[in-house]
Amino acid sequence: MTQIRIVEVGPRDGLQNEKAIVPLETKVELVERLADAGLPAVEAGAFVSPKWVPQMADSAEVLARVRRRPGTAYPVLVPTGKGLEAALAAGVGEIAVFGAASESFSQRNINCTIAESMERFRPVAAGALAAGVRVRGYVSCVLGCPYEGEVDPGRVAEVSAALLEMGCYEISLGDTIGVGTPAKARAMVRRVAADVPAARLALHFHDTWGQAVANILACLEEGVTTVDSAVAGLGGCPYAKGASGNVATEDVLYLLQGLGLETGVDLEAVARAGGWISDRLGRPNGSKAGRAMLAKSA
Repeated sequence: MTQIRIVEVGPRDGLQNEKAIVPLETKVELVERLADAGLPAVEAGAFVSPKWVPQMADSAEVLARVRRRPGTAYPVLVPTGKGLEAALAAGVGEIAVFGAASESFSQRNINCTIAESMERFRPVAAGALAAGVRVRGYVSCVLGCPYEGEVDPGRVAEVSAALLEMGCYEISLGDTIGVGTPAKARAMVRRVAADVPAARLALHFHDTWGQAVANILACLEEGVTTVDSAVAGLGGCPYAKGASGNVATEDVLYLLQGLGLETGVDLEAVARAGGWISDRLGRPNGSKAGRAMLAKSA
């Protein structure tokens, strides 16, 4: 039976754009609930400028307080050498760097060209690898850009290959504004897989147009076996007007369960965590599967 790896991004990508600062205790409990549900990787924070992402300013404290579950990875986002120093001091075992397949998005998001971003990340990745820390790469706007529209799959492949060359063990392909459809998602992954093996790719799809689960299914059929998702569909993109959250972890798990694919994750436990964090944030639960499961068990 094929094993699908789920990377839970809710505590970082899901919470980073919440306007009200989420209490430290809530962040810690969310990470622990998700890890206890059997998720093999729970993105725990980001070592970025608190000026730009104040929600992540307490990432070191989160990592210091979280009860580490054996076998679970707790990656963090690290774009700079300064961030890497802080992450290493916090005892991280895995970091992620994030680029884009769109020049306009790269400029708006990290204030540099794609080529410049690769040069920025190279010493960060080298420093992490030298310290025995794994490095993952993100590519934004793989299926569309809020400023440029359609994105050439060849550019996605080029950026992905550059990240692989600098030592990233896996490249996560992000439909940042959630505009993709199954045929386009499949074609994009097929093109990228010509340069980066499908086994080294992951899917990071947002659900703005309600196509994320369908897009994931299409890409699983191309041989991708890692999926990023956020409990309760948390998240959004500050640089993409109207972009809704990540695909919900509960919805992905329900899909995979129906396909007979193994994840090692307890769907009911994730659904309970989704209901809990939605209540804490005072926002609707963005997972249809999660809401249905909670209603069934009520």
